[in-house]
Amino acid sequence: MDTLHAPLGELVDHIIARYHEGLRRDLPPLIAAARKVERVHAGKPAVPVGLTDELEVFWAEIQSHMQKEEQVLFPMLRRGACGPQVYVPARVMESEHDIHVEHLARIRQLTGHLEIPAHACATWTALYRGLQHVEAELMQHIHLENHVLFPRARG
Repeated sequence: MDTLHAPLGELVDHIIARYHEGLRRDLPPLIAAARKVERVHAGKPAVPVGLTDELEVFWAEIQSHMQKEEQVLFPMLRRGACGPQVYVPARVMESEHDIHVEHLARIRQLTGHLEIPAHACATWTALYRGLQHVEAELMQHIHLENHVLFPRARG
Protein backbone atom coordinates (compact mmCIF):
# COMPACT_ATOMS: atom_id res chain seq x y z
CA MET A 1 0.00 0.00 0.00
CA ASP A 2 1.20 3.47 -0.83
CA THR A 3 0.59 4.99 2.58
CA LEU A 4 1.64 8.47 1.47
CA HIS A 5 -1.06 8.73 -1.20
CA ALA A 6 -3.80 6.28 -0.23
CA PRO A 7 -7.17 7.82 0.66
CA LEU A 8 -7.44 8.31 4.42
CA GLY A 9 -10.20 5.70 4.71
CA GLU A 10 -8.00 3.07 3.08
CA LEU A 11 -5.09 4.05 5.30
CA VAL A 12 -7.31 3.70 8.39
CA ASP A 13 -8.49 0.26 7.20
CA HIS A 14 -4.85 -0.77 6.69
CA ILE A 15 -3.89 0.39 10.21
CA ILE A 16 -6.75 -1.55 11.78
CA ALA A 17 -6.15 -4.74 9.78
CA ARG A 18 -2.37 -4.78 10.05
CA TYR A 19 -1.61 -3.19 13.39
CA HIS A 20 -4.69 -3.21 15.61
CA GLU A 21 -5.65 -6.78 14.77
CA GLY A 22 -2.02 -7.80 15.14
CA LEU A 23 -1.89 -6.40 18.67
CA ARG A 24 -5.15 -8.12 19.56
CA ARG A 25 -3.75 -11.40 18.28
CA ASP A 26 -0.23 -11.13 19.69
CA LEU A 27 -0.34 -9.43 23.09
CA PRO A 28 -2.69 -11.70 25.12
CA PRO A 29 -0.60 -14.86 24.49
CA LEU A 30 2.56 -12.93 25.36
CA ILE A 31 1.04 -11.93 28.69
CA ALA A 32 0.26 -15.59 29.39
CA ALA A 33 3.81 -16.56 28.42
CA ALA A 34 5.28 -13.87 30.67
CA ARG A 35 3.17 -15.13 33.57
CA LYS A 36 4.42 -18.67 32.96
CA VAL A 37 8.08 -17.63 32.66
CA GLU A 38 7.92 -15.58 35.85
CA ARG A 39 6.26 -18.44 37.74
CA VAL A 40 8.31 -21.37 36.42
CA HIS A 41 11.68 -19.63 36.46
CA ALA A 42 11.31 -17.57 39.64
CA GLY A 43 14.72 -17.07 41.19
CA LYS A 44 16.71 -17.85 38.05
CA PRO A 45 19.13 -15.29 36.66
CA ALA A 46 17.60 -12.72 34.30
CA VAL A 47 13.99 -13.73 35.01
CA PRO A 48 11.86 -10.73 33.99
CA VAL A 49 10.24 -10.05 37.37
CA GLY A 50 7.31 -7.66 36.92
CA LEU A 51 6.98 -8.22 33.18
CA THR A 52 3.49 -9.70 33.43
CA ASP A 53 2.23 -6.71 35.40
CA GLU A 54 3.82 -4.29 32.94
CA LEU A 55 2.33 -6.11 29.96
CA GLU A 56 -1.13 -6.17 31.54
CA VAL A 57 -1.08 -2.39 32.08
CA PHE A 58 0.34 -1.88 28.58
CA TRP A 59 -2.35 -4.09 27.04
CA ALA A 60 -5.15 -2.27 28.88
CA GLU A 61 -3.85 1.09 27.65
CA ILE A 62 -3.41 -0.21 24.09
CA GLN A 63 -6.99 -1.52 24.07
CA SER A 64 -8.36 1.79 25.31
CA HIS A 65 -6.29 3.65 22.72
CA MET A 66 -7.43 1.47 19.82
CA GLN A 67 -11.05 1.80 20.94
CA LYS A 68 -10.79 5.62 20.87
CA GLU A 69 -9.23 5.51 17.42
CA GLU A 70 -11.75 3.05 16.03
CA GLN A 71 -14.84 4.64 17.59
CA VAL A 72 -13.97 8.35 17.45
CA LEU A 73 -11.05 9.48 15.30
CA PHE A 74 -11.10 6.95 12.48
CA PRO A 75 -14.84 7.36 11.75
CA MET A 76 -14.25 11.13 11.60
CA LEU A 77 -11.49 10.61 9.05
CA ARG A 78 -13.66 8.25 6.99
CA ARG A 79 -16.36 10.96 6.90
CA GLY A 80 -13.82 13.41 5.52
CA ALA A 81 -13.18 15.47 8.64
CA CYS A 82 -9.91 17.34 8.47
CA GLY A 83 -8.01 20.34 9.75
CA PRO A 84 -9.11 21.79 13.09
CA GLN A 85 -11.81 19.12 13.57
CA VAL A 86 -9.20 16.39 14.00
CA TYR A 87 -6.48 18.37 15.72
CA VAL A 88 -7.47 17.60 19.33
CA PRO A 89 -8.32 13.89 18.87
CA ALA A 90 -5.09 13.36 16.90
CA ARG A 91 -3.07 15.20 19.55
CA VAL A 92 -4.54 12.95 22.26
CA MET A 93 -3.56 9.87 20.23
CA GLU A 94 -0.01 11.21 19.77
CA SER A 95 0.27 11.79 23.50
CA GLU A 96 -0.86 8.21 24.16
CA HIS A 97 1.69 6.98 21.62
CA ASP A 98 4.38 8.58 23.79
CA ILE A 99 3.07 6.56 26.74
CA HIS A 100 3.20 3.36 24.65
CA VAL A 101 6.85 4.07 23.86
CA GLU A 102 7.52 4.51 27.60
CA HIS A 103 5.99 1.07 28.20
CA LEU A 104 8.23 -0.42 25.52
CA ALA A 105 11.24 1.09 27.29
CA ARG A 106 10.13 -0.45 30.60
CA ILE A 107 9.64 -3.82 28.91
CA ARG A 108 13.17 -3.58 27.53
CA GLN A 109 14.47 -2.68 30.98
CA LEU A 110 12.71 -5.63 32.63
CA THR A 111 13.95 -8.07 29.97
CA GLY A 112 17.57 -7.00 29.67
CA HIS A 113 16.81 -5.36 26.31
CA LEU A 114 15.02 -8.51 25.11
CA GLU A 115 18.26 -10.46 25.05
CA ILE A 116 17.35 -14.13 25.27
CA PRO A 117 19.31 -15.75 28.11
CA ALA A 118 21.38 -18.82 27.24
CA HIS A 119 19.37 -20.85 29.76
CA ALA A 120 15.98 -19.71 28.41
CA CYS A 121 13.37 -22.38 27.72
CA ALA A 122 11.22 -22.44 24.57
CA THR A 123 8.47 -20.33 26.19
CA TRP A 124 10.94 -17.70 27.38
CA THR A 125 12.58 -17.59 23.94
CA ALA A 126 9.21 -17.30 22.17
CA LEU A 127 8.15 -14.58 24.65
CA TYR A 128 11.16 -12.40 23.88
CA ARG A 129 10.89 -12.98 20.13
CA GLY A 130 7.21 -12.12 20.31
CA LEU A 131 7.95 -8.95 22.28
CA GLN A 132 10.60 -7.98 19.71
CA HIS A 133 7.98 -8.39 16.98
CA VAL A 134 5.34 -6.39 18.89
CA GLU A 135 7.85 -3.61 19.52
CA ALA A 136 8.86 -3.39 15.85
CA GLU A 137 5.24 -3.44 14.67
CA LEU A 138 4.13 -0.87 17.24
CA MET A 139 6.93 1.51 16.28
CA GLN A 140 5.92 1.22 12.59
CA HIS A 141 2.29 1.72 13.60
CA ILE A 142 3.07 4.83 15.65
CA HIS A 143 5.25 6.24 12.86
CA LEU A 144 2.49 5.71 10.30
CA GLU A 145 -0.09 7.48 12.42
CA ASN A 146 2.11 10.30 13.79
CA HIS A 147 3.99 11.10 10.59
CA VAL A 148 1.58 10.16 7.81
CA LEU A 149 -2.07 9.79 8.88
CA PHE A 150 -2.38 12.62 11.39
CA PRO A 151 -0.43 15.24 9.37
CA ARG A 152 -2.49 14.41 6.27
CA ALA A 153 -5.73 14.63 8.28
CA ARG A 154 -4.76 18.00 9.71
CA GLY A 155 -4.25 19.28 6.19
